[in-house]
Amino acid sequence: MLIWFLPVFLVFLMIGLPVFFGLLAAPGILLFLSASAEGAADPTKELTLLYRNVYNGMDSFPLMAIPFFMLAGELMNKGGITERLVEFSQALMGHLRGGLAHVNILSSMLFAGLSGSAVADTSALGSMLIPAMEKQGYTRRFAAAVTAASSVIGPIIPPSGIMIIYAYVMGESVAALFLAGIVPGIMVGVGLMLVVRLLANKYDLPKAERIVQKGMTLTRREYWVSFVLLRLNVGWLIFALFRGTTGLAGEGASTLVVMTTFLVGVLAAHVLLMNMRGRIDSDFRMVTKRAVVPLQTPILILGGILLGVFTPTEAAAVAVAYAIVVAFFVLKTMTLKDLPNVLSRSAMTSAVVLLLVGGAMAFKTVVSLSYAPQILADYILSLSENPLILLFLINILLFIVGMFLDAGPAIIILGPILGPIFVDLGVHPVHFAIIMSVNLTVGLATPPMGLVLFVASSVSGEKVQTIARAIMPFLAVEIFVIFLITYVPAISMTIPRITGFVQ
Repeated sequence: MLIWFLPVFLVFLMIGLPVFFGLLAAPGILLFLSASAEGAADPTKELTLLYRNVYNGMDSFPLMAIPFFMLAGELMNKGGITERLVEFSQALMGHLRGGLAHVNILSSMLFAGLSGSAVADTSALGSMLIPAMEKQGYTRRFAAAVTAASSVIGPIIPPSGIMIIYAYVMGESVAALFLAGIVPGIMVGVGLMLVVRLLANKYDLPKAERIVQKGMTLTRREYWVSFVLLRLNVGWLIFALFRGTTGLAGEGASTLVVMTTFLVGVLAAHVLLMNMRGRIDSDFRMVTKRAVVPLQTPILILGGILLGVFTPTEAAAVAVAYAIVVAFFVLKTMTLKDLPNVLSRSAMTSAVVLLLVGGAMAFKTVVSLSYAPQILADYILSLSENPLILLFLINILLFIVGMFLDAGPAIIILGPILGPIFVDLGVHPVHFAIIMSVNLTVGLATPPMGLVLFVASSVSGEKVQTIARAIMPFLAVEIFVIFLITYVPAISMTIPRITGFVQ
């Protein structure tokens, strides 16, 4: 009887039951009926064990990173940091035809380093850029489609909530998954920009307006913070390159030598930046300085994790602390009155994700009891012995699943089933994690049930069906990138291997 859990769950989805309740109701009903049929004295005990898994599924230290990253994103958005990222993107890409569409995509790539959430990306950037694009002559459906399509970059480029969930479920390294997602995320962004470029030539899309507006200035505090951070970041880069080529960090290198080399790197960075000052447009210098503080967030998160200073969960907490310092003390764009609203918004967003995770863990319990994993594994292996063909078929399966089910629950339910199959076939666990994560993430923007389509519809006021038609060219590019990632493992595996997180 338990084998019917999936059809029952799909029926619940089709009649409009929320996913979380469907994840609980389908296995709950079947467990109760199965226990009753077997003559159990108290069938409700099975339900108690099932729903206890909901709490146990959420009660995890690694998953604490999700609400912290959500809170950091909300603080950044409320503190006006998102606007500075858009300014920086426009300074880089606004001169191209179809400039604001390019800005939308690049802003999504930068915003991904703050929140790692497609929904947060669509909401924050859509409310800002969709009206601006419409004002400059873009159709509303095109603006909403670009926003929805580019928002899927959020969960691919680190930090990524779904990769944290995958690492938690499958026992993989969060840092390795974060690093493996960098190049695929950039590829999705570049692919979307190529589509915009083609459409811009065809429909004569406009360039963006001048970004540096009258009255845009830097406070003395912002100037010195950006002054120091720019030199520290470039100095770290010079130091890292020198260390990698000379083996300075090997055994025997004293702390004094290492620190002296780093300080020399910072000094070299200062000289380099001062020499470049006269060759760079003053408007671009202004926008870059305004963007240095928010751009420090992904550097802080990834740098701390890669250097072993803190775990991903601790990195998320550090990101929140950094966002508070920036918003309250550096930029002074927030006050204590703004904090309750920010906390409530991030709490509601986190609750949605964690409830889905808890429900999926309960659903997974019934999956294991029904022997469905073994049945599905046997069926997949019976289709072909060629891993390339099987990867093609699994990509189609994941793409369809992503249309109807959020990426987090899909990973919890299907990850333990599909992961071991392909690892046994010679696919690296981190490589398969990226295939699965990117595929399910693209599903967020796929009709008919893609979540970000509904968010983009809410923000823009355009019908979901209209946005779904406009998003098709972008969706085609994202599907192409999925298959490129699948059959060229080096795309996702090179950075983790270079940094030593994958052997």
